[in-house]
Amino acid sequence: MYDLIIIGGGPAGLTAAVYAARKLIKTLLISQDLGGQVNETLRIENYMGYQFVEGPELIEKFNKQVTQYPLEQKVGSKVSSVSRLDCHFEVKTESGETFQSKAVILATGKRSRSLNVPGEAEYRGKGVSYCAICDAPVFTGMKVAVIGGGNSALEASYDLIKMAEHVYIVSLTPLTGDPITINRIKDARNLTILLEHQVEKIEGDKFVEAVHIKNIKTGERKRLEVAGIFVEIGLVPNSEPVKEIAALNQWGEVKVSTTCETGVPGLFAAGDVTDTPEKQIVIAAGEGAKAALQADRYIRNLGG
Repeated sequence: MYDLIIIGGGPAGLTAAVYAARKLIKTLLISQDLGGQVNETLRIENYMGYQFVEGPELIEKFNKQVTQYPLEQKVGSKVSSVSRLDCHFEVKTESGETFQSKAVILATGKRSRSLNVPGEAEYRGKGVSYCAICDAPVFTGMKVAVIGGGNSALEASYDLIKMAEHVYIVSLTPLTGDPITINRIKDARNLTILLEHQVEKIEGDKFVEAVHIKNIKTGERKRLEVAGIFVEIGLVPNSEPVKEIAALNQWGEVKVSTTCETGVPGLFAAGDVTDTPEKQIVIAAGEGAKAALQADRYIRNLGG
């Protein structure tokens, strides 16, 4: 029986772990990986204390601070469910392991949203990518398409225009990213922006060869010959482990109070998996700290 189980190894989960360890709470951190979305972020320019830091570097520093404390970690395990049993919780992993605790903090973040068009699943890893930082160098000198119009799509395009022969941005809407990010790419000679277009299908042989798009206003269809397709159309919260016991909003985010409480006594949530507005690393870290402090109060009120 642990005092606290933290699910997730991103900024919220790792910060919660530090705060829990400093309160001398017997804690287990379970995570599929360390870093989550942050590992896919090349340039972080708005995290206090760092004028510039790469995502993996920041997570390495987070984890180095966590490992200074006697705290158990199970990295590489994915939690499948969280159940409330009387006055404690049961946490199960996909591998069949079961753990129990007095309190739980869910800090599982979000994952990339899929296009759900013909060819996407077939060519995943064969030209279809969800991580420009990971895969952009593979497409040096080739034509690629970035699907989406938000900051993640624009950041991906910024990385790609430096190495690809040509980059197409395909977006259902006008560009919604920050003006500073738009200004970084708008004058690139090897960039074509196609607004109000939707992806209809992806085709190829062994690897991606083209993407078919449609103008949603005129109905005109185009076939773009590309070797790579980077899907950057938003994220889906990883709230499945608590969907049976916690309240979710229409986007699947866990509803929380200002103190990270879910409405289920002893179950807290922090970071991008919640309905807290503004998904930022610094906010997720702060919410992780709040969740751990609130969990400590909850555990002490139980009498130990």
